[in-house]
Amino acid sequence: MEPRNNVTYFVLLGLSENPKVQKGLFVLFLLSYVLTMVGNLLIVMTVTTSNSLGSPMYFFLASLSFVDIIYSSAISPKLISDLFFGQNTISFKFCMTQLFTEHFFGGSEVFLLLVMAYDRYVAICKPLHYSTIMKQWVCVVLLILSWIGGFLHSVIQLSTIYGLPFCGPNIIDHFMCDMYPLLKLVCIDTYVIGLLVMANGGLICTVVFILLLISYGVILYSLKNLNQEGRWKALSTCGSHITVVVSFFVPCIFMYARPAKTFPIDKMLSVFYTVITPMMNPLIYTLRNSEMTNAMKKLWRRKIIS
Repeated sequence: MEPRNNVTYFVLLGLSENPKVQKGLFVLFLLSYVLTMVGNLLIVMTVTTSNSLGSPMYFFLASLSFVDIIYSSAISPKLISDLFFGQNTISFKFCMTQLFTEHFFGGSEVFLLLVMAYDRYVAICKPLHYSTIMKQWVCVVLLILSWIGGFLHSVIQLSTIYGLPFCGPNIIDHFMCDMYPLLKLVCIDTYVIGLLVMANGGLICTVVFILLLISYGVILYSLKNLNQEGRWKALSTCGSHITVVVSFFVPCIFMYARPAKTFPIDKMLSVFYTVITPMMNPLIYTLRNSEMTNAMKKLWRRKIIS
């Protein structure tokens, strides 16, 4: 069923209307997107081709990189194109597609980070039972559940906004289509709808973030039982995970765990968790992981020799 509105396209105001600033941002975001694609693709290729990276941790890491590839591709190419060509329009259907994709894979990443924390908890707190608990089929089921969670979250978001009437302004003060900027353009009272969006987005981010903090608190407390080498290795792994969690969830909670209002800082925070975090993940997970860096070196040696 087609939505009841007179709007066929939206105008995105973007991050800046200054041509010089736009050129600088174009270079910056193009470089960020290239690094995101290269880094995450390299992780996926390394994990899938290396025999030494068969543990569940690397399976989930490759899954996270795959999610980041699509998540970033739902937003960055459009942003880069708008900065280069200066044509900031987006059709209604493409806007809804972007909205669905970003929330699908963003929601999947939220649940996947929780699964990765559980994996680390079992590995560090129950090492003798790790291989029994984290079997291959269990890892696959956990991954599928993460995707289902992201899909349901995105379907609820899209169904909430799609049928609303857009009958007036079509200018979005953002660089992408998102829930709160779109709700500002709806020509009916959206107070109750905003609460539903907050419950579906902000509540999920907040609850998962609290669960992650608790799980890592338990993990860090249990490190006292390990020797110095094991403690350092666990701290290195968990430290990278915590860095990703904080950089992703803190902006997410600020953006969605509030009534449906927009603030000038929203666009900069959105850049952080839609552009910067997917680029940071490969750097955080690979530079501090000797097994991953060694496997990457072997992969490139094989490529060069062949």
